[in-house]
Amino acid sequence: MSANHSTDEVLFSNEGNAGLITINRPKHLNALSSGIVDAMRAQLEVWAGEDAVRHVIIKAGEGRAFSAGGDVRQLYDWGMAGDPMALKFYADEYRLNTYIKRFPKPYIALIDGIVMGGGVGVSIHGSHRVAGDNISFAMPETGIGLFPDVGGTYFLPRLPGETGTYLGLTGQRVGQGDALALGLATHAVPSERFAGLEKSLYAARGLDQVIANFATQPPEGKIGPLREAIDRCFSAPSVEEIITRLESDAETAFGEKTAAILKTKSPTSLKITLRQLREGKTLPFEDCMRLEYRIVNRILEANEFFEGVRALIIDKDNKPAWQPPRLEDVSESEVSRYFEPLEHELELP
Repeated sequence: MSANHSTDEVLFSNEGNAGLITINRPKHLNALSSGIVDAMRAQLEVWAGEDAVRHVIIKAGEGRAFSAGGDVRQLYDWGMAGDPMALKFYADEYRLNTYIKRFPKPYIALIDGIVMGGGVGVSIHGSHRVAGDNISFAMPETGIGLFPDVGGTYFLPRLPGETGTYLGLTGQRVGQGDALALGLATHAVPSERFAGLEKSLYAARGLDQVIANFATQPPEGKIGPLREAIDRCFSAPSVEEIITRLESDAETAFGEKTAAILKTKSPTSLKITLRQLREGKTLPFEDCMRLEYRIVNRILEANEFFEGVRALIIDKDNKPAWQPPRLEDVSESEVSRYFEPLEHELELP
């Protein structure tokens, strides 16, 4: 009998040929807790060694989110208290992301509703990513003084053109059509077919054909018509130049609107993120995860994350007092500090 590491927050079961993971924190939009991260890693290690489990399926329980990210409020509380659990959470989460990336069996994410941050990290690194009609994908970290982590250093710069830079800096949401077109999803399946697909996957051996039988071609997303403008503006060498190009893009409302969005984000986070994504384009996955761990160590020592969470999640005044408040006041030497080697680098499985 398979060892089962289920908790109230995440459920595991063996269904036919499949190991099934169900994220079960609907009141928290299925945000990942340290308990979920630890239990998932332990269960995946069990299933990796079980011949009866041919593939793994991950889904969310009832509700409007697959997973809205990490439990930011908990991380804020730990960080404000100087509790080492904050850094431990990130280390464990990044190890889980890496384990999923290397998982020796097919790993099928059934993604519907909101998927952000940590929720992306437990889905996008798998072999099959099925997007439902209601998927709302985003990496919104620059808005709370963070950076697009959980492997964003690796997957964002590998999206077509400069679309990954655009998504990482702006935190814009994309739906089913864009998710498929950009490669964030491998398949698009109508939400009402998810239950049937899941049951068919329990017995399946020819996974690709089974998923293809349920898949459809979704309507075109919003990014396709904007590709030329995105690639032209977001290929600039600095965040300041990206904004300059956007503001001079008089052909569409896209430029003005996007420049305004960027001006609401943490200037420090924007500069860290642009450098992170440019460096990540040529780094192997494991080196990307080590780089993220370096950055998050410094984030937890600084102000921006705590101010961002205060303004957007705790006080909800939506008026973060970023320090420094202007892009031109964030020096290259300050940005470089986030990327310096650590005394204790992230150890990966």
